[in-house]
Amino acid sequence: MKSTSLSLIAGAVALAAVTGFAALNVPDGGGTAEARTAARLPVERTSLLCPAPGLSELSETAYTAFTPVGGSGGSAAGGKAELLSSAKDDEDAKKDTAKDKEKSKKDKEAGGKKPVVSLKEPGKPATGEASGADSPALIGTATARLAPGWTAQQTTTIEAGDGRGLLGISCTAPDTDFWFPAASTAKSRQDYVHLTNPDDTAAVADIELYGPDGSLKSDVGEGITVPAGSGIRVLISTLTSKAADDVTVHVTTRSGRVGAAVRAADSKTGSDWIAASAEPAKTLVLPGIPADATSVRLVAFAPGDDDADLKLKLLGKSGAISPAGHDELHVKSKMTAGLDLKDLTRGEAGSLMLVPAEEGKATPVVAALRVVRGKGDKQEVGYIPATGPVGARATAADNRSKGSVLSLAAPGAAGTVKVTASAGSKGGTPVSKTYKIAAGATVAVTPPVPAGLKGTYALTVETQSGGPVHAARTLTVEQDGIPMFTVQTLPDDKGTVEVPAAEQDLSVLDD
Repeated sequence: MKSTSLSLIAGAVALAAVTGFAALNVPDGGGTAEARTAARLPVERTSLLCPAPGLSELSETAYTAFTPVGGSGGSAAGGKAELLSSAKDDEDAKKDTAKDKEKSKKDKEAGGKKPVVSLKEPGKPATGEASGADSPALIGTATARLAPGWTAQQTTTIEAGDGRGLLGISCTAPDTDFWFPAASTAKSRQDYVHLTNPDDTAAVADIELYGPDGSLKSDVGEGITVPAGSGIRVLISTLTSKAADDVTVHVTTRSGRVGAAVRAADSKTGSDWIAASAEPAKTLVLPGIPADATSVRLVAFAPGDDDADLKLKLLGKSGAISPAGHDELHVKSKMTAGLDLKDLTRGEAGSLMLVPAEEGKATPVVAALRVVRGKGDKQEVGYIPATGPVGARATAADNRSKGSVLSLAAPGAAGTVKVTASAGSKGGTPVSKTYKIAAGATVAVTPPVPAGLKGTYALTVETQSGGPVHAARTLTVEQDGIPMFTVQTLPDDKGTVEVPAAEQDLSVLDD
């Protein structure tokens, strides 16, 4: 037999091992082999990246990691899930100090870095913490039974200063393309793009900025190197000389992949993370506007060659309405549009839905909301990006005994979801509750809390029936009369992947 045939046989065996189901079974009677139908199988490996939380000596950061029990399954045993400090963080960390080298040597002697967070089993959160301005980005991997649905949140509290606030972000999977509406280069803002590279080779990224008048040209944002296993941050106001209240940030990679997030800080309203918007789409949902929001600003961007005309719908407790005086938005091609919706919800929690003004003229857009709670010197800011539906399952990892509100929106048909509060990180018994959401409505609830809770817990939302449901969790911590808060959306955790059916054809092995 030729060496080529041997290679093909080896390749077929390897493929069968990887997919776990494409076994090569030849029928006894000769004839065509039968291939199993396509199936959704649990992922066996998940990567997450958490941006560096520092920039303030007053910062205190809590990390919570969690993998749901059951559902998509995973391997029956084995696997690990860890968040590790990045090898180097930011330009200032390019040179190791003697202390760093000694620590690195001890780490290697101990068999590797000590995890900041190490998850041992599904269904029970694991936690870690960090303090100060020098806390690095984290790089995480979960394998086998801990991979499907693995979620991690980074929550930072800064009690004073321009960067004060409760800053929360769900650690993100590495990718090559990110959109961030609602950033700014205004004088009152200090917005940074954080890039984290999980791989063993350097990544090269481009950062493009778009203001109300179009592209904010800058050569400085091109070809930014993100070293292997490291994180860097870039102050976006250094990429352009133009000050703009509303800026859309577009991050892409020329080589490699990164995790990306924008940290926004305002001298009056504090700071929070801006997570990436869902991919450009003709219809978008932005769930979880708090009932007591004193200011809501919509920022949208049309990345294509056509303008977008949008209708705005507020999904409230009683159904969908068009906000009086703020029911339409025109977004010019490759220009950022902002619309001040003021106290949009008027004391009632809701979600915003953007739909094409004319069905035949639908143009994909990205969008995010800048939400302010409180008044005067007691204001606090949070950001809500457009997000996909919960799908099969989604999780918010960091919840405490008090302060969580779960918003559930059904933009189309009515939907039903099951919400499960996990065991606590230090003890507690899981509890579940089912919620029905009427068509076009938003339901804001105080979620269930585990019985006998000790520590923090996770909230997992699973679709049971009906139409798609979009979800967001608001976490509030009162600090000196300021309602410090952060909002995390809950898109599908992608804990399963569809593996295509394989058809056997041994003719490729013929001489």
